[in-house]
Amino acid sequence: MGQFHFDPASYERMMADEVPGYAALQDAVVEATLAVAPAAHVLELGTGTGVTTRAVLTAHAGARLVGIDHGERMLEIARAALPETDLRHGRLEDLLPAGAFDLVFSALAVHHLDGAGKAALFTRVAGALAPGGRFVLGDLVVPEDPADVVTPIDGEIDTPSGIAEQLGWLAAAGLEPALAWRDRDLAVLVGDRPR
Repeated sequence: MGQFHFDPASYERMMADEVPGYAALQDAVVEATLAVAPAAHVLELGTGTGVTTRAVLTAHAGARLVGIDHGERMLEIARAALPETDLRHGRLEDLLPAGAFDLVFSALAVHHLDGAGKAALFTRVAGALAPGGRFVLGDLVVPEDPADVVTPIDGEIDTPSGIAEQLGWLAAAGLEPALAWRDRDLAVLVGDRPR
């Protein structure tokens, strides 16, 4: 996975402009996290500038959050906005931070991994979740109907996968998978670790 050269100062505006349904996806991610509310120990994969982070922390007041992102410049902005969080430079392919997390979530980051990378990440996430914990994945997907493709992708760092195959990888990782929300080429998938 290469370094992404987004301008952190304009990142939020760019996402809202280029990803139809961006705001609805953010809301759906937060809604899907509420099944484990209040979560005390939370991991975010792909923190970016902290847009989703702030929304999830509002829904889970008092949660201790560890966030990882590959973009150091993005993390600088997130750290300024979220000084009480533990934000770390790291890649989705790396070992996950230690801990039994009540909640692991990600928005618009995992589609940068190929299929094998997603399946491997889901296995690492399952191992990082506490019994009864939940993984919430809000991301770009390959829709069944090609007419539902509305978000531009570059074909190099953007490698979305279909909903069915991702649900299969979640199940193979030992999680109980479900589709929580879908709008054209965006979806929120969840994987619950059995108690």
